[in-house]
Amino acid sequence: METIKTLQNWNQVAEIELVYKTKVKASERPFINSSKTAYQLVLQSWNSDTIEFFEQFKILLINQSNKVLGIYEVSSGGISGTIVDLRLIFAAALKANAVSLIMIHNHPSGQTRPSEADIQITRKVKEAGKILDVTLLDHLIITPETYYSFADEGAF
Repeated sequence: METIKTLQNWNQVAEIELVYKTKVKASERPFINSSKTAYQLVLQSWNSDTIEFFEQFKILLINQSNKVLGIYEVSSGGISGTIVDLRLIFAAALKANAVSLIMIHNHPSGQTRPSEADIQITRKVKEAGKILDVTLLDHLIITPETYYSFADEGAF
């Protein structure tokens, strides 16, 4: 009897719709050709009042032409860390049709040296990206004055 009731409710399942909307023309999208370009772009979008207050983790979503499709805030945390969920990173990347991404997070302490957690999340995203054909180009740790680039330092 329960099976019949369950089957009758099949139309009460949520419909999933994947939509990517942009107000930026393709010709006006920023072009990323270095870690410095990515740092400068992301620093403009970061709230200068909070960059030294609490940690945030964002991704730059990039198309085949190395143009930025958008910036997505994955998480916001506390003074010494924030939770990063791989599923949110790749949900955003796939929804935007990104072929690559750059991870960025700030260190409120002002130190750009990566922590063990930073190294681990970089490895995890790189490996997951291989399966999904979404390339991790870099992971930047930023402060208002400088940045650390995993790619520039050969750290992955």
